[in-house]
Amino acid sequence: MDQRFDATERFAEGAQFIAGSLRSGSSGRTQDVVDPATGETVYSYELAGEAEVDAAVEAARQAFADWGGATPGERSDTLHRFAAALTEVAGDLARAESLNCGKPIKLSEEFDVPGSIDNAAFFAGAARHLEGKAAGEYSADHTSVIRREPIGVVGSIAPWNYPLQMAAWKVLPALAAGNTIVLKPAEITPFTSLLFAQAAQRAGLPDGALNIVSGAGRDAGERLVGHPSVAMTSFTGSTAVGKRVAEIATGTVKRLHLELGGKAPFVVFDDADLEAAVHGAVAGALINTGQDCTAATRAYVQRPLYDAFVGGVADLMATVRLGDPFDPSTDLGPLISHAQRDRVAGFVDRARAYATVVTGGEAPQGALARGAYYRPTLIAGAAQDSEIVQSEIFGPVLVVLPFDSDDEGIELANDTPYGLAASAWSRDVYRTGRATREINAGCVWVNDHIPIISEMPHGGAKASGFGKDMSAYSFEEYTQVKHVMYDNTAVARKDWHRTIFGDRP
Repeated sequence: MDQRFDATERFAEGAQFIAGSLRSGSSGRTQDVVDPATGETVYSYELAGEAEVDAAVEAARQAFADWGGATPGERSDTLHRFAAALTEVAGDLARAESLNCGKPIKLSEEFDVPGSIDNAAFFAGAARHLEGKAAGEYSADHTSVIRREPIGVVGSIAPWNYPLQMAAWKVLPALAAGNTIVLKPAEITPFTSLLFAQAAQRAGLPDGALNIVSGAGRDAGERLVGHPSVAMTSFTGSTAVGKRVAEIATGTVKRLHLELGGKAPFVVFDDADLEAAVHGAVAGALINTGQDCTAATRAYVQRPLYDAFVGGVADLMATVRLGDPFDPSTDLGPLISHAQRDRVAGFVDRARAYATVVTGGEAPQGALARGAYYRPTLIAGAAQDSEIVQSEIFGPVLVVLPFDSDDEGIELANDTPYGLAASAWSRDVYRTGRATREINAGCVWVNDHIPIISEMPHGGAKASGFGKDMSAYSFEEYTQVKHVMYDNTAVARKDWHRTIFGDRP
């Protein structure tokens, strides 16, 4: 049986999901969705235009009265059913994600899909724990109470590298807090966002509480960010586009959450477990074919371990199996598109002028040549200020540089505009403790790189943006904190009034 997901059949009505129904776009422009493993078009649809964005925002605005007014228990019950509904279609989600993105099926089945379902289960529980500071008399004559209230309609924009997980990270905390959503997935990867919304509808989420507009960024995306009825924008993508989102959002003074690019350092001290560091570097650099903003991209290795690390990583990369994403033995799938493959190849080819390509650095030939594949690549000998070290490549490329002192290693780790994630490798708790304090990143792993869990936040610093996905900390993004203050005296003329009129009584 062909394992590939049949998007043409499943989304025959169109790739927009508004007020509980699939529909077509009206932009007048058609988008082809391409299987990056073969280069073949697997689905075509009409992109959303301003009319679809306006309809989706209006549907979300109307649904907000009911969903925002639901009790935490009611929202929790719906999200529990949502997690169950996602579990029922886990196979479809995995097949759709692998077809749309070229992810190896084992990654979709064991990482993307179960992680998203776990997110739904977590926020189903978290919906009951929207806590604030305890009520109390912080003024002698008053009782203060903190309310956490939903913001309203949230316009979210998700990227193409993790369409399902990024949809979950944006939608679930917002819904748990009582908001309604208009989500714009990347126009080249709409499948799992649509399946996600349909599962929410089957779980009993009110029509209009979650809408999907599949459209281009300059049309649907900018309209969504600038829409006057959208109270908040949540964006995940490149730093360059994030700046544009911020400019538009400023025009209507929206709440803004940005999760942007990364260039994660992988710092290996000279007492590290070398085998663990080598395996961690290959896994951390190649996850999702390197199309991960937290992927290990810059390995800094203290000089006594440097040569052995370079050799070990090169040897292990050579064993990684490229192939059909639907073959369970495939380790590395294609990049999202031939354009992205060529972009990655351009970085590597330019680096040949000033660095050494230790292994990889080419697209495979033969049966894989028609797909957007690129071999795992290790580069050594580059300068810290070179393009390959400083720029986000978003492909299966790891750059390794030596360092001497601990001070130098941490200084190099911090020496890019980004601050999303990092890792430190050492058997010395004091060394790793220092690294976790001094490396400027939203997440620092110790003796590992990449694992995420629903209970802990994800988000960056510096040019990697601000705000948190996942965990209870995400409610800081999706709730409005309101102070309510009650007078306890029943006195008409209060002592402080004399500062405005009259004398002390």
